[in-house]
Amino acid sequence: MDVFRVRERLIDDYRDFTGSFDDIHDKNIRERVAERMARGYQWPHPWLSLNPNFASGGTITDLITEGLLHPECGRIFRLKDDNPDSPVLRLHQHQREATEAARTGSSYVLTTGTGSGKSLAYIIPIVECVLAAKAAGTYRPGIKAIVVYPMNALANSQLRELEKFLTIGYPEGSLVTFDPYTGQESRDDRARIIADPPDILLTNHVMLELVLTRPRDGGLIEPAGACGSWSWTATGQPSSGPARQPRRFIKHSKKGGVHGRGDRARIALCALVHQRRPPHARSCHRCAAVPART
Repeated sequence: MDVFRVRERLIDDYRDFTGSFDDIHDKNIRERVAERMARGYQWPHPWLSLNPNFASGGTITDLITEGLLHPECGRIFRLKDDNPDSPVLRLHQHQREATEAARTGSSYVLTTGTGSGKSLAYIIPIVECVLAAKAAGTYRPGIKAIVVYPMNALANSQLRELEKFLTIGYPEGSLVTFDPYTGQESRDDRARIIADPPDILLTNHVMLELVLTRPRDGGLIEPAGACGSWSWTATGQPSSGPARQPRRFIKHSKKGGVHGRGDRARIALCALVHQRRPPHARSCHRCAAVPART
């Protein structure tokens, strides 16, 4: 297949398609449009880029050996694909550092690009927190983490990942429970979730606002024993509304609704950006309004 010929054919078809909507009678306008079409303003040159080769942070087994993860993480975080005995995951260095930061009980900010494994940078610490609490005998029912996404599609995608990690190889039932709360659930499902909250709640900023302000949703987080708000933005520049939510979440926790290590909620802001650290990391610090490791 000649990809360049395919591109030219695609452009010709698109030019015919877009040019068929209007019959421009004015000579000057018609010439101007034809000139811009000839310059290809509707189809810019192909964008080629290389994904960075992220530094290795070791395997899940390495982190278990070093005491950074509960041994059960070795069964959970595998490639799987319907095979519970597949190889364990190999982490990037920033995923390892996020795990280390979470163990200190501190909030942290991760700014990185597409395909860098942002989700694992907060999912692994969340699962580790639940497993460690059960092993120590300090586990309490209630939500341990609220994961906030800008779009339901991202929440649904993460739901499938959690199903893969937490249910494959566990026919007796998942050790860490999770549920979506995006507004797409049935009334019965919402009632079940409020009555028996999971360890991990996947939601969006609109539903989180309701959880924080609507009395009938308050039962979701009031009983929580160790809850953190883990927010993932799509651009690194969240709008002012969602950006203020971590602050409101922290204020809610100070009222006694939510407690984390050190009696305060922890925040992890994982942002998709094309520029490392400043100014994106600084903006995330301001959103969380708490000291955070970067």
